Amino acid sequence: MADPVIYGPAFSTYVRSVLLTLEEKGAPYRLEEINILEGAHQTPEYRARHPFTKVPAFEHDGFALYEAVAIMRYVDETFEGPSLQPDDARARARMTQIHGIMNAYAYPACISACVIQRLVVPLTGGTPDEAVVAEAVPQATTSVEALDALIGDNAYLTGATLSLADLHLAPVYDYFSQTPEGATALQGTPNLRRWWAGMSERESVQKTKPALG
Repeated sequence: MADPVIYGPAFSTYVRSVLLTLEEKGAPYRLEEINILEGAHQTPEYRARHPFTKVPAFEHDGFALYEAVAIMRYVDETFEGPSLQPDDARARARMTQIHGIMNAYAYPACISACVIQRLVVPLTGGTPDEAVVAEAVPQATTSVEALDALIGDNAYLTGATLSLADLHLAPVYDYFSQTPEGATALQGTPNLRRWWAGMSERESVQKTKPALG
């Protein structure tokens, strides 16, 4: 069986979530860097892998796939290692709910707005758009507060064991916490901060930590 290939930049939160899943499963893989800052995701070759020109794209033994959550589930169900999806129907529903929160609310506000403006725009010589950040802050704050309420006293987002929900949130939390807006919003989320204190020490998180700049 060939090793899976992930196409995308290591600094992408969605790429990192897939890498975290592979690391937690102990599965071999190859990351093929796609330089999205230089438009490599817009080439005909990459469009053939992902018609919406997002990252990551994925291939394993001739099976092509895109959309990070779909890839994460495929990895969990294909490779040996600890299960990353709860057996309990309610916990599994909670995992799916958190995937939805991340994609629909948290990512657009925390990453597409705050992190891009605060961390990425300055790297490219630009000036952050304060209006974009200000507009995103309420949704970003609501997102982390909702996640804080959902985790409660649990060790992980869906209960006592690690799941794909944790691996989806971890890269977003990591970046968002590095922004002034993130630092402020997360002050009111003691459960998430406790969760991150443990997550950030996991070998998979340490190994996949990207560098910006």
